[in-house]
Amino acid sequence: MEKVCFGIDVGGTTVKIGLFTADDAKLVDSFEIPTRKEDEGSHILPDICESIEAKLVEKKITRDNLIGVGIGIPGPITKDGTVLNCVNLGWGMFNVEEKLSQMLGGVKVKAGNDANVAALGETWQGGGRGFEDLVLVTLGTGVGGGVIIGGKIVTGSNGAAGEIGHIPAVYDENAEICGCGKKGCLETVGSATGIVRETKKLLAKSSEDSTLRSLEEITCKDIFDAAKEGDKIASEEVDQLSYYLGNAIAGIAAVTNPQVIVIGGGVSKAGKFLLDKIEDNFSNNAFHATKNAKFALATLGNDAGMYGAAALIIA
Repeated sequence: MEKVCFGIDVGGTTVKIGLFTADDAKLVDSFEIPTRKEDEGSHILPDICESIEAKLVEKKITRDNLIGVGIGIPGPITKDGTVLNCVNLGWGMFNVEEKLSQMLGGVKVKAGNDANVAALGETWQGGGRGFEDLVLVTLGTGVGGGVIIGGKIVTGSNGAAGEIGHIPAVYDENAEICGCGKKGCLETVGSATGIVRETKKLLAKSSEDSTLRSLEEITCKDIFDAAKEGDKIASEEVDQLSYYLGNAIAGIAAVTNPQVIVIGGGVSKAGKFLLDKIEDNFSNNAFHATKNAKFALATLGNDAGMYGAAALIIA
């Protein structure tokens, strides 16, 4: 019987679980379960174990053919698999690899931060396939990311490497306060929330005509669609966004010297229109030896975490 592994992406609402073949790294099944965060998240790992056991029975896979389980967690994780106070799940400090392995009867378990694991997934099977040195920047409700060097996740001393959203970006006394409590983080201007907020600021201080003024609720899609049509306010916001992102990525590249920078998250649906503008700003600000980095869009979408978690075991 073919060897298999599970790739698990733990989110704040759902847990995505993928069943992969070990030899050809093929996703053969995927499913979701609710993330039950009540009681300090004590139900999450048991629910995962129950789901894995049920899937093994359904697929008639013996425990001997399960080579391991990879798991991505939305919080900092050390190299040995210790979770450091994952507030989104209600977890304190414990070794998730040891605990989950014990619950699964000794099966090999590898864990990583969810954004880092997603970066590994994009390196393995997504927009960064074929490269060993990659930076993933995810633009969604927040700004996240991960760094892969030599095909391996850069974790840092306590699991906080790759926190791209918290790079200082706005050096202004009126800069927004980030959710982390720090002022002017990249996340305050590069996230979907930040993009809409910054656009509203531009509308408020300008009398310029804009199609955005007629909208009751402005979305990122509205802003990019308007910019593509030449709307001056929307274009100004996209140019400002691209500057902040390109400048921050130039700084990241000076430290990591990646072969490719992959842009993902919901905001990346703006596609090549946004990617080209970020790349232009990057080129204008990057150290000369890092300017040859390629830019690409993420391709795995919400499945990147599952793929990356499986890669922890079989890549």
